[in-house]
Amino acid sequence: MALLAAGPPAPTPAAPRRPVRRALKYLVAIGSVCAVATVGVVVGLNRLSGGGPVTERCTAELDGSDWFLSPDQADNAALVAGTAVARGLPARATTIGLATALQESKLINIDHGDRDSVGLFQQRPSQGWGTAEQIMDPVYSTNAFYDVLVKVEGYEDMAVTDAAQTVQRSAYPQAYAQHEMRSRAWASALTGNSRGVLSCELGPVADADQKAPDAARDVVAGRLGRDLGLAPATAQADTSRQDPASSTVTVDATPLSPDDPERGAWATAQWAVATAQATQAVEVRVSDQVWLRDEAGWLPADSRLAPGEVRITVDVAE
Repeated sequence: MALLAAGPPAPTPAAPRRPVRRALKYLVAIGSVCAVATVGVVVGLNRLSGGGPVTERCTAELDGSDWFLSPDQADNAALVAGTAVARGLPARATTIGLATALQESKLINIDHGDRDSVGLFQQRPSQGWGTAEQIMDPVYSTNAFYDVLVKVEGYEDMAVTDAAQTVQRSAYPQAYAQHEMRSRAWASALTGNSRGVLSCELGPVADADQKAPDAARDVVAGRLGRDLGLAPATAQADTSRQDPASSTVTVDATPLSPDDPERGAWATAQWAVATAQATQAVEVRVSDQVWLRDEAGWLPADSRLAPGEVRITVDVAE
């Protein structure tokens, strides 16, 4: 019987190329160091140039976690929350409103969407929410959302995604849940239930963007009325900062929470930080704390304001 020919012997594994592997490790290590150094140089140069943060952003902290929004998103969040506070709605309503707007539009007032949907909440004219022009007004669309939400029986005890879906009737009913924690953090800050937890990292106000004192105060006063239904108590040059290129608006926030003036004050103060990009605010004072744009955070103030009082200082043209 003929024996079958054996196949070729299996090749002997080559010995590992240690020098090559070491070289690769060194290259990876060097690359990592260079990447870190590059980031450090960019950040360092940015700080030295005085141009403000590389990425402007706003933060709300809750239970040890930071939840970020862009300044534009924070500005719209301030409206959604402020509207709920002005209407006397609970913080839960704000959480539901923010989660809905985050899912529907990423909290940006867009003029397009699925079929004829537009605006912060992607409401559809064909579904009876109003005209496209009306819905593109964020004040109108926010109030329209809450008008329906408050008619949902027991919405305060419902899961966020269920409450939002009852109002919106979305094709993706579970999508709202993913935004709950971020919305809770921002709702807690903007309703004054969490204090000193909302801040924004913003660049300095450009000289070309600075307004005359009266015009700058009018911007703050207009937003206070639009978002919170508050009118400034006083509006005048700020002598405490010894800065002729600034002006301060003083607000009595007590009407927002008559039984707890400090909560109304913190709601207003953190609203003022969230809208600082639009209003050009550089300092916000409440209670015994002060938020400084240059520091991007809250610090102890040199004096305590009266309960319910808030002072918003804006840069103005000299």
